[in-house]
Amino acid sequence: MTRTPFILKNPSVLAMLAVLAVLTLAVTLTSQAYGTGALPTSTVKILGMTLCLALAAVAMDLVWGYLGILSLGQMAFFALGGYMIGQWLMYARTEAIVAPQLAQSPIPPTPQEVRDAVTNQIFGVVGSSDLPLVWSFAHSLWLQLLLVVAVPGLLALVFGWLAFRSRVNGVYLSILTQAMTLALALWLFQNDSGFRGNNGLSGLQNLPGLDHVGQATLSVWFLWASAAALALFYALAAWLVSGKFGSVTRAIRDDETRVRFLGYPVEGFKLVVFTLAAMITAIAGALYYPQAGIINPAEMMPIASIYLAVWVAIGGRGRLYGAVIGAVVVSLLSSWFTGGRAPSIHLPGYVVNWVDWWQVLLGLSFVLVTLFAPKGIAGVFDLFGRKGDRA
Repeated sequence: MTRTPFILKNPSVLAMLAVLAVLTLAVTLTSQAYGTGALPTSTVKILGMTLCLALAAVAMDLVWGYLGILSLGQMAFFALGGYMIGQWLMYARTEAIVAPQLAQSPIPPTPQEVRDAVTNQIFGVVGSSDLPLVWSFAHSLWLQLLLVVAVPGLLALVFGWLAFRSRVNGVYLSILTQAMTLALALWLFQNDSGFRGNNGLSGLQNLPGLDHVGQATLSVWFLWASAAALALFYALAAWLVSGKFGSVTRAIRDDETRVRFLGYPVEGFKLVVFTLAAMITAIAGALYYPQAGIINPAEMMPIASIYLAVWVAIGGRGRLYGAVIGAVVVSLLSSWFTGGRAPSIHLPGYVVNWVDWWQVLLGLSFVLVTLFAPKGIAGVFDLFGRKGDRA
């Protein structure tokens, strides 16, 4: 008996991969680097960052939509991924600038002197001349790439083990994830945290060793990488939730007590999904911040994770494509409204500037979706699917 390939059994996965491929090709052919130049480099960057946010939304949907855990700390993992890759970007970039300058001195500098000069250049802004312990591997790209998934994964593993072992559920677990995020952000705001405090890490858009490559080209490269990561992890998430593992996670979401009574290790399932989602979110952050160019502790404040939950709710939680749609639609609308592109509305005695009113509109949309369209935008596709079945 011939087994049907996974993608053929899940047309939504095939459709998502096709849409990503068409989008990537269209942007490439209209970019300033490889195409007609009709699409500005800034727009290409926005699209690349939007794909990263969509990947974070997929991870959020795994935790919330399929497992039932409303995590208000997912963007902490997103920011940690950005910090881990940002360390290498800042260190290598600074070393590429400082080392040639020191080489012009009559006596060639020692490796320690180069290291000290790099440290002074990076941490002089916070009044430090010592390289923090957390930067021990900043000189190695491969080690920092490993830390991109290892640090958020370990944090999620420890936090999840403590929380799930204590059987903390519902709103209490959401509050705990929010508290974890807030505590981490407040620690990073301190200058002695080792991550330059409120200054954060900057200049991340300048890739070491690629000074000859323009931002127009780099933006397309990052778009390709972001699209590939979204395609890969979307397919992985869809495969994970389509089999027995996914059935158990949905059962935990719907009736955790009964699943535990049936003998399933509920805490183990929760821990696997929570940790995997954290690592996927961190990878999204590692791709996002080199395109954004800067990261600081404000990026992981609890409000960012709340936004992520809103995107998933508007798109339709419990449907991976709904999470992608919600993140893409709301993110692009946010860029349009807050970027000054949306025309102001002139009312008698008052002018509605969308820069000021966008968050109100977003909050209102979340309330309306929750009350009247709990399936979100994805519910429209479900409606068409039922009509197709009746036909």
